[in-house]
Amino acid sequence: AISLMQKALGEQWESLPPALRAHYQAQDNTDLGRLDIEFPRGMIPFLWLLRGMGALIYRRGQALPATVEKRMDEQGQQHWHRRVLFADGSTVAFRSRWVYPGGNELIEFVNPMLGLRMAVEVIDGQLHYSGRYFVLQLGALRVPLPEALLGYTTIVETALNEASFAMDFRLTHPLFGMIYRYHGEFVAQSQEGVAPGF
Repeated sequence: AISLMQKALGEQWESLPPALRAHYQAQDNTDLGRLDIEFPRGMIPFLWLLRGMGALIYRRGQALPATVEKRMDEQGQQHWHRRVLFADGSTVAFRSRWVYPGGNELIEFVNPMLGLRMAVEVIDGQLHYSGRYFVLQLGALRVPLPEALLGYTTIVETALNEASFAMDFRLTHPLFGMIYRYHGEFVAQSQEGVAPGF
């Protein structure tokens, strides 16, 4: 099977470092790492609203243990299940579904109706995502919504060695600046011996 990221990157897939190729493999796999989550206090009510829609994590923290499990389904979509453990022992889960719409773009759906369409490219060995627009899925119809409604999304992923990588997700609003960031380091694992948890 060909992974969604390999489809989106095309020939650029070969220039992706091994740790990032493992992260985006088509086979079921798991990433283990630690995550920092940062956002201004004024974002908290907004994040509660987004949380109800299945998007983002509404709590801050540093060096939080995080697990990302990924599996492909029979329709060629990839399902991500993120779990973040906080210092008080509570776990926050965040699920999403990835689809390949064509070209060098991917869509991550945080619920059955709402997704973010992003373009991907490899620059100097790093994987760069740039948000294009939000997507509202209405039956078979995908309606584009301006990204400026919420903010502009960028993600940069950098291989640290053969197995581990760093990722940096930022949401930047045209008026308020950077309103959400999570970043951390992960090691790509195989799925063997890991409870699926889906």
